[in-house]
Amino acid sequence: MATESKLQDWRSDALKMEAAVGHTVVGQAETIHLINVALYARGHVLLEGGVGVGKTTVLRAFGRATGGDFERIEGTIDLMPGDLIYHTFVDAQGKPRIDPGPLLRHGEKLTTFFFNEINRSRPQVQSLLLRAMAERSVSAFDREYRFPHLTVFADRNKVEKEETFELASAARDRFLFELNMPTPSAREVRRALVFDPAFHDVDTLLQSVPEAVIDAARLNDIGAMIQRSVTLSPSIEKYVLDIWQATETPQRFGIELDGVDMERLILAGASARGMSALVRAVRVNAWLDGRLDVLPEDVHRVLLPALGHRVFFTPVYEMRRHELSEALIAMIVQRVAVP
Repeated sequence: MATESKLQDWRSDALKMEAAVGHTVVGQAETIHLINVALYARGHVLLEGGVGVGKTTVLRAFGRATGGDFERIEGTIDLMPGDLIYHTFVDAQGKPRIDPGPLLRHGEKLTTFFFNEINRSRPQVQSLLLRAMAERSVSAFDREYRFPHLTVFADRNKVEKEETFELASAARDRFLFELNMPTPSAREVRRALVFDPAFHDVDTLLQSVPEAVIDAARLNDIGAMIQRSVTLSPSIEKYVLDIWQATETPQRFGIELDGVDMERLILAGASARGMSALVRAVRVNAWLDGRLDVLPEDVHRVLLPALGHRVFFTPVYEMRRHELSEALIAMIVQRVAVP
């Protein structure tokens, strides 16, 4: 009972944080919910979306609500791995100085790191970031720096293709979710964003988000307790394993996509790491919904963001990745027998 009581208290705080961020960034309720899931599932997030949809604002709001430090860096063609670690300059006395870079300057207080336009940076830079994501640490200046509470968010420039370096398959697999953050379509939301002065001053807007609604330093422990406490029935476990099989050989489940040779579509299905990430997210979604048991609806809600970027297509179909991944996941939900 003590554990259930603690989980309920933590859930109340998590929902309070989600609501506070939702009042700041309107029209993005599903994205905000899934970012909340990722935080408690202790996974990193790859964001998709056009310019000016509020990606930085929503991450700053989550950073404020978790009480940790926020850092942002812009991906550029000339960015080097060392630029994440240190910053060199000449001080007022004309002497060379070396200061910690964006990954190091906050120490263990760094909780939210946003890499804007990650595909503009070279593979060497991406590789360093991937280590920070996987190990929550980097080596520099003959010592190891740790970021135990770090969550990395990155977005890609999808419009311009010159001077970009697309993320390798293994790199995409490091992200728990790939989330699309669309331009809001509801007329009342568009009207508020354009005409309400409250949404024109981001710094003032963010002040409305309560600070440290949750304790970021406890997220690892809370996340681990959620994983231990939320159960999957044998029928749900079978369902998840069938979904895994469907990402590898969809034709075995009668899945067909218009204009696609299904025998030539899949290069590789979801990895074991991807499936374990899916299960972590499923458990957190159930917990946020007030349950300690998983329903098929929990699986469906996180299936596309958790697996859509983890199914790898053959080169002839890779250019249609966005369209085909959504269609494939939708057909998996439709064709794989639900318990």
